[in-house]
Amino acid sequence: MNAIFRLIRRCTLAGLAAALLAAPAYAQTKLVVGYQLIVGPFLSAIADGSFDKALKDAGYQVDWRQFTSGGDISTALASGNVPVGVLGSTGITAAATRGVDMELFWILDNIGKSEALVARNGSGINSTADLKGKRVATPFVSTSHFHLLVGLEQVWKINPRDVRILNMQPPQIVAAWQRGDIDAAYVWPPALTEIAKSGKIIADSEQIGAASVPTFDGIVVDRAWAAKNPKFMAAFTSVLAKSYADYRANSAKWTADSPQVKSIVKLIGGKPEDMVEALKLLVFPTVQEQASNVWLGGGKDSGAARAFAASATFLKDQKQIDKALADYSPHVTDKYAKAAEK
Repeated sequence: MNAIFRLIRRCTLAGLAAALLAAPAYAQTKLVVGYQLIVGPFLSAIADGSFDKALKDAGYQVDWRQFTSGGDISTALASGNVPVGVLGSTGITAAATRGVDMELFWILDNIGKSEALVARNGSGINSTADLKGKRVATPFVSTSHFHLLVGLEQVWKINPRDVRILNMQPPQIVAAWQRGDIDAAYVWPPALTEIAKSGKIIADSEQIGAASVPTFDGIVVDRAWAAKNPKFMAAFTSVLAKSYADYRANSAKWTADSPQVKSIVKLIGGKPEDMVEALKLLVFPTVQEQASNVWLGGGKDSGAARAFAASATFLKDQKQIDKALADYSPHVTDKYAKAAEK
């Protein structure tokens, strides 16, 4: 009888040991990260599993959720359902001004030539001087909308009221373009790439940014959530820094047939050759540039904080906010980029 009990005990302990070895060492913290149709190394790192592996090792499981617009991500951030998300500089300004307690911690891209004003062939628009009375589409309260109005008022000296500016999301712009319902559009890839095939680029955000302030896409995080999840922030920013360094070192290898480009297409759609062209239009700051005063460093004098202040003036004029903040630097942090720099 004792031999039987010893056998049962050994089997039970063996089974318990196997179960313990099979079980995860700790429970995974689940969260949603929101992103948009914006190309770059960030998307490639999502698609190839780089983020998932690093974050799993840190104890996190991410639901990567694609949103149609920055406005949708801002709403999700405000509700607390999405602690980390991708927004354009104008969208970040709007959300911060409305009281969303978040921090910009990584610049995805300096938009530059990646957002542009395109005139449709046959529209009668040969230069910006021909925009009066024309139908121009852009996503409202976006970086494209911001630079369109800055261009009209400050660069081309055209009253925006003399232009029929229409609020459309990128997929709607492509559809309206193909129907001939609009004369021009200010937008980003892949919509920009598609409409430019039957149109002419007459201005872009690199030109307008040089005359005012640059626009950019960034990643923001709920401030309180970030403070409670330092392992996530360290792992996430480390992957960002590595993916950006890899792109800068090997951008020539990102061809239409490359696994990196194919993975981005699989994630957000479009054509591989269009993605290659879209990538060439963007400027991707190094981790050193991220942490410097050019972007995230320098407090109130940081490039990002100054861009937010200029965007706030635009938003107030558009009656999207009642009053601009006196200082946007509390919504910019160089902490995580500096850590990734080491």
